[in-house]
Amino acid sequence: MKRLVLIALAACAAFAAVPHRAAASETCGIPDKGTLWIDFADGSVPFWQVFARPGVIGAASNFIYPPLLRSYGAKTVYFDLHLNRRVGTPLEPFDPAYVIDRANRMYDTAAMSMGCAQPVIAENELNGASLITPWSATNAQYRRDVLIYLQTLVARGAKPVLLIPSAPYTADVAGDWWRQVSNYADIVSESYFAAPRVAKLGPFTGGRTVRELFRNRIAPYTALGIPTRKLGIMLGFHTTPGSGGREHAPLLSWLEVTKLQALAAKEVARELGLRSVWSWGWAVFGTKSPEDDPDKPLAACVYLWARNPSLCNAPKVVPKRFDKSRDEGQIVLPAGARCTVRGRPLDWSAIRGLTPVTGDLDVAFTAVYARIVASLSKPLKAAQVAAAERAVIGARFGSRGAYLHALSRAHASPSVARGVIADELRRELIEQHIRVPAPDGADIQEYYTTYADTPARLIESKTRAPWLGGRARGLALASNAPPQLFRLGGSSWTTINTMIGEFQVRALAPAVPLGGVPLGTARPAVVAALKALARDQDYEHWLVARERAYDYATLCYRDRQPTAGLVPLTDYLPFLAAD
Repeated sequence: MKRLVLIALAACAAFAAVPHRAAASETCGIPDKGTLWIDFADGSVPFWQVFARPGVIGAASNFIYPPLLRSYGAKTVYFDLHLNRRVGTPLEPFDPAYVIDRANRMYDTAAMSMGCAQPVIAENELNGASLITPWSATNAQYRRDVLIYLQTLVARGAKPVLLIPSAPYTADVAGDWWRQVSNYADIVSESYFAAPRVAKLGPFTGGRTVRELFRNRIAPYTALGIPTRKLGIMLGFHTTPGSGGREHAPLLSWLEVTKLQALAAKEVARELGLRSVWSWGWAVFGTKSPEDDPDKPLAACVYLWARNPSLCNAPKVVPKRFDKSRDEGQIVLPAGARCTVRGRPLDWSAIRGLTPVTGDLDVAFTAVYARIVASLSKPLKAAQVAAAERAVIGARFGSRGAYLHALSRAHASPSVARGVIADELRRELIEQHIRVPAPDGADIQEYYTTYADTPARLIESKTRAPWLGGRARGLALASNAPPQLFRLGGSSWTTINTMIGEFQVRALAPAVPLGGVPLGTARPAVVAALKALARDQDYEHWLVARERAYDYATLCYRDRQPTAGLVPLTDYLPFLAAD
């Protein structure tokens, strides 16, 4: 009590000391640059001491709590809960002369409360932000009153902040009005949501959802050309059902979402260069109020800790099952990475290297994402890829020089080519384990008729070969067999290199069109070809489904996620296709 009396006396002294028009150099200790983190810490917050510390900016009213917060090392801004008492409402706007008088009174009060000449004054809150034009005569006057009020505060030396509770309407004259407001005040968008919904999503998807919410709250203003240094977001920690906030979430869930909110706000503020991040909802407003939640002090500590561990020792006071990681689900990327997929980097260099081939950055992005997803199921060693590359050169080019020349014409580097070869090899290895049903007679007949001109050759192999349907002897079709088989001379054994390994083979007859072979003889080869096509389709469906499934564990720069899909890179580089 003695301390409160001394603080009150100090406030009275400050009231007398602040001149009607104070020097412009007095900034109240609030930095002019960077992102401000401001927390509502008025007397209606019974645990205001949580915010009374260096590194915190407390928003408060009256002449008791602002100086009390400052006495513990916090900085302060003035929080005006009742803008409607200064300017009226869209249905009943005040006379402009009254508005000017209210603005002067507010400045004097805030300057005395803050003990400085350039107080930050938060105005709670604009009514009818989403009203479309043409405005009614009363709403037009209300909007003029708000501008007059802000202009008067600025003329006195204040730095007003206008809080916006809903999405703004920004077309035609409304957009002009918002731009005018930004000339005099910062604009802060209230960004509330129900904690249980985000808690169910988990740290990856939940964190991304909250970040996107914050970005979307800022987007209408930046679309008007308002710089982000004039914009901010306000986070809500209400406990009144239906207002956004806890919404009956269990304690652990609420604390997890509280952490996610703070971390998401840090990321978006850094990304966009926001001027401020505010927290609201800590007040209680009486013991019978739905805001009288005994868990609020713990949530406040977690919120402070999540944005800066030195502000509160949350790990010491939270339940043991609380996840104390401040990185999980956050955009923490290694140098040069565009994304991480389950912790594996997806590098910018891989996307940019592939773009000259695809002609589109987003297509290249999808292709590299698909590659990483597939590699998580079937990793390859460098030696395997190198051997597959040698097989491609030997089968289709005869020399490395010819190979490099073909890559150059296709705008592909050797490293890009090795990536495509690895894709093809990986697909071949995965497809070996895909089981497909045997085709029916109609499909066999249709294939036999449609591809009657396809070269076919009777081949024998010392080991079972996939292009012989898993047999060691049979008819090989040019549509799904190594091209070397159709260049063999004589009947001597020859070693051929393919992506999936070496085979010792010999030709038992010259190549002929498939239609020149009786269907009964050709049936096993046609079945093998149809099964290969079916495995290709199953692989594609599996891969796209896998990409979608991995989205939850994929963290990307500014949450710009890759599109799940299949990019057949051998359409661009057909000479790299698997046999």
